[in-house]
Amino acid sequence: MILGNKYPPPTRGTLVVWGLMAAFPFGGMTWQVLHHLAGLRRLGFDVWYVEDSDRLVMCPTTFCHTWEYAPNVTYLSKWMDSVGLGNRWVFRPPGNIDSCLGAINLTGLKRLYKEADAVLNLCGAQELRDDHTSIQCLIYMETDPVAMQVAVAKKYMEAIRILDVYDHLFTYGTNLGAPDCLVPIERYQWHHTLPPVCVDWWVNTFSPNSKASLTTIANWKHTGKDVVWNGETWHWSKHYEFLRFINLPLQSSLPLELAVGSISKEERVKLSNHGWRIARSLTDPIEYQEYIKSSIGEFTASKEQYVRSRSGWFSDRSVCYLAAGRPVITQDTGFGNCLPTGEGLFPFATEDEALKAIDSVARDYARHSTAALEIAHEYFDAEVALGEVLSKVGLM
Repeated sequence: MILGNKYPPPTRGTLVVWGLMAAFPFGGMTWQVLHHLAGLRRLGFDVWYVEDSDRLVMCPTTFCHTWEYAPNVTYLSKWMDSVGLGNRWVFRPPGNIDSCLGAINLTGLKRLYKEADAVLNLCGAQELRDDHTSIQCLIYMETDPVAMQVAVAKKYMEAIRILDVYDHLFTYGTNLGAPDCLVPIERYQWHHTLPPVCVDWWVNTFSPNSKASLTTIANWKHTGKDVVWNGETWHWSKHYEFLRFINLPLQSSLPLELAVGSISKEERVKLSNHGWRIARSLTDPIEYQEYIKSSIGEFTASKEQYVRSRSGWFSDRSVCYLAAGRPVITQDTGFGNCLPTGEGLFPFATEDEALKAIDSVARDYARHSTAALEIAHEYFDAEVALGEVLSKVGLM
């Protein structure tokens, strides 16, 4: 699959993106990284992708952490080729401080850090080391808000030590700082941003067939990232919120389906008994994309950590649905304070609100499909979203 197109001359400078595409070689993570890389390259920058971490990679077949990185590097090379950036990636094997793989050697990587106009740490994935001190502009791109802000408010020195190094902090928490947001904001200025998407990669030329569902792609259960603030525990696992709406398929005018991983057989049976269609977990990026494009739209819950806090978080998976012209019905996190809702995009807080949104999509699908694509173009198009980031840091 070739996604790359003719890019403009790279006359605006050099950018490095740190991310997790090789470390976690799966659908959603891959699209997240590629949308950033291609978007920045389309804006006229010479864009490099680097993984320079000592964290173990995850095996693409067993899903276990491993020192065996060769399949991950092959995966990385394939997808970088697909966006026309096959000569613009570097991978340093975990625990190896003497060499790296890809387009340049370790000496070249150190020179790249020194000469780059900025380095963007996507997901905060890259730990900072002494050999990163030559970087002239560090940008923290937070895709999962709340935890870091709470850690700073609690005076956790490790979080403060990490964030103090950065020149600019961006977050998908688009409602942080608003009166209705419960996330504490102290010490730092957080700039709001939105997940970028290369809309043309998701163009749909067909309507959903008669067997299609409202779908989503998710891991059912997570552990270890809950946050406690002001005496409340905000869970990071999505299953807590889905269970609040477990009876919804029995009343919905459209079928609801989950392509779900990290779920037990017993939990699958429970969901099926309540009317949910259950699809297998999707890890391949092409299958991930085809699943979204063949759906009626997205219906999904969000993690309590984002919902209860009114963080304004919005999913980079949901933007793929919008770009495919598929309406999105998603649990309300406060994103309606910055995004248009009611056509193509619907927040819900209650079962009744969810059912009304589903009915609206079922009654006038063409209108909501068109609106979804318009929202993707206006708010999430990679050149728009990333152009605003670079304007705020003075690079455009």
